[in-house]
Amino acid sequence: MACHSVLDQNPPVMPQYISWSDYHQKIEQLAVKIYQSKWEFNQIVCLARGGLRIGDILSRIYKQPLAILATSSYSGDKRGTLSFSDHLTMTTNLGSSILLVDDLVDSGITLEQTLPWLKQHYTQIVEIRTAVLWYKACSVIVPDYYVDYLPDNPWIHQPFEHYEKMNPAELAATYSFSTQPSAN
Repeated sequence: MACHSVLDQNPPVMPQYISWSDYHQKIEQLAVKIYQSKWEFNQIVCLARGGLRIGDILSRIYKQPLAILATSSYSGDKRGTLSFSDHLTMTTNLGSSILLVDDLVDSGITLEQTLPWLKQHYTQIVEIRTAVLWYKACSVIVPDYYVDYLPDNPWIHQPFEHYEKMNPAELAATYSFSTQPSAN
């Protein structure tokens, strides 16, 4: 089942606006759920871009190496074909027990297609479990760990989205910095 636009729902479901404080609290709650499962993993793989912040924080909490897999299924507000980077970005050899993190499962297509991609490209993987902050009912995959189940499939507005509407010229007009080199 594909997720439908909030506008297509009858009655329409109100979107959720997430603050930075709520966002970080949800990452901490996710860390606790993983911890309480007693599952031990030796690598975190985050999906860029949505899973970057989550992967970074979980990597710091669990003291496990972080690898990044760039994926893309969105172009503007429209979902397109899923594409993967050629390789994982990492500074260590990939572990065998992988915690795959993203921000949410909407349709679930990204996680569903990433699991076999990882296993095909990295044969040392023994187990992969998935972790997200938000799990929408319309997802084709159920993540192993999640903080919030969203039965009404609302649109989630995350705290960093406002950066998508900015550009460097607008920021430069907001802030005035000296263009002179510092005297160090």
